[in-house]
Order: sequence, then structure tokens, then C-alpha cells
Amino acid sequence: MLITTNAIVLSKLKYKDNDLIVKCYTQEIGSVSFLVRGVLKSKKGSSKAAYFQVLSQLQIVFTHKNTRSLQSIKETKSNGVYTSLHSHVLKGSIVMFLSEVLSNTLQEEEENQILYSYLENTLLWLDSQSEYSNFHLLFLLKLTKYLGFYPDTTHIELPLFNLQEGHFEMKSSNKYTVSGENLILLKKLLGTTFDTLPSIKINAKQRQSFLSMILLYFELHLGSFRTPKSLQVFNQVFS
Repeated sequence: MLITTNAIVLSKLKYKDNDLIVKCYTQEIGSVSFLVRGVLKSKKGSSKAAYFQVLSQLQIVFTHKNTRSLQSIKETKSNGVYTSLHSHVLKGSIVMFLSEVLSNTLQEEEENQILYSYLENTLLWLDSQSEYSNFHLLFLLKLTKYLGFYPDTTHIELPLFNLQEGHFEMKSSNKYTVSGENLILLKKLLGTTFDTLPSIKINAKQRQSFLSMILLYFELHLGSFRTPKSLQVFNQVFS
């Protein structure tokens, strides 16, 4: 079956001398992995290596065969060029970190237009911004809505948040209870949009603590989730 779709690059891995194995999140059928042959020696043509930088947005044409684990791309073109996402050092760090998280979490080969739209629009937002040091915190928190474990805010006024259950509570019921600064920040971010995010001021220590909490939240709700290898370097960049 020939499929034309928008796609976001989640990861890439060099294979042999001139090939790449590329994992994309596609608008039409979710996560798909491709073997892109000869891309590292090709200076022109539709499959330039530059297209496959992580979190790049593409339009691709490929033949989908259920019997293959690696599909074959027929045509590739850019679907919007970022102005800063891959050229700015700090934004590049966010891109590398989030691409690892997304590659880890987006495993299903099924259509999810709402999730694709979220990824597409938030990455374009990040590309256009000059204040973005807390972007990844809100991005991950809002991502849980599309993955099925967004915090239940019915009783947001209560003094504790239970990471395992995903809701606010009056008293601690297990060891995964959040209080203090992380709780205050969680409540702020739950009521925040990306456009109003710059108004929330967080220092490096608070940022790292909250990030550790949200990654634990992912781990508790996604059995296959692994702590990103890039976490330590990422925290150093934003310290």
C-alpha cells in the first residue's frame, strides 16, 4: 500500500556505511521505522541526510508492507523548515532530549491525528520562541493527555498529588506522593498554556526536580518507559 503522509523524525541510527534506520511518527499510521538506503553518500536527491535530523517535519511517500519491520521511503521533502530548532545550542538540547522521550513512548502503529497535531504545533511554537527554558516541562505534562494518564484535576485543591494514581488527595496513600515545590509547580503548569508559560519563573534546581518527578510519572504509567540517556547532559545544559 502506497502512503503519503506528514511525519516527524523521532530517531535515526547509522546502518552500514551509507544507510540510516529512521523512526518517524506519521500522521496517517503512527510510529513507523524505515531503512533509508544510500542517504549518507547522496549529495542530492529526495533523501538528503539533513532531512532526517531528529524532530524534523517531513512529507514522505512510502510503500507499507505489514510483513516488513523496516519500510522503504520512495520520496521525501521538508514540511516546514525550522529557523532555530537545530541551529541553537539550547534548543538543540531540548530537541535531543524530547526526541529520546518520544521515541521511547510512541510505539503504536496506529493513527492519532490529535497527538500528531500536538507534536507538530508545539515544535513550531518552540522554534519561534526566545523564552523556552521550561518548555519541556509543560510539553511532557500535556503529552500525558494524549498518552492516557493526564492528571485528574477534579480535586486540584487538595494538598497532595499521587503519581501512581494520577490524582490529588488529602493524605498520602503510597510512596509516590508529591508535595512542596513540585506540587505548587504542578498546579501552576496544569493551568498554563504555552503562550503564558514564560510568566512562570523556575530556577534550575526546581526545574530538575520537577523533571525527575514527571519522568517518574511516565515510568509509573508506561511499563516500557526508560529514563532518557541524555538526561544528565540535558540537566547540565539547563543548570
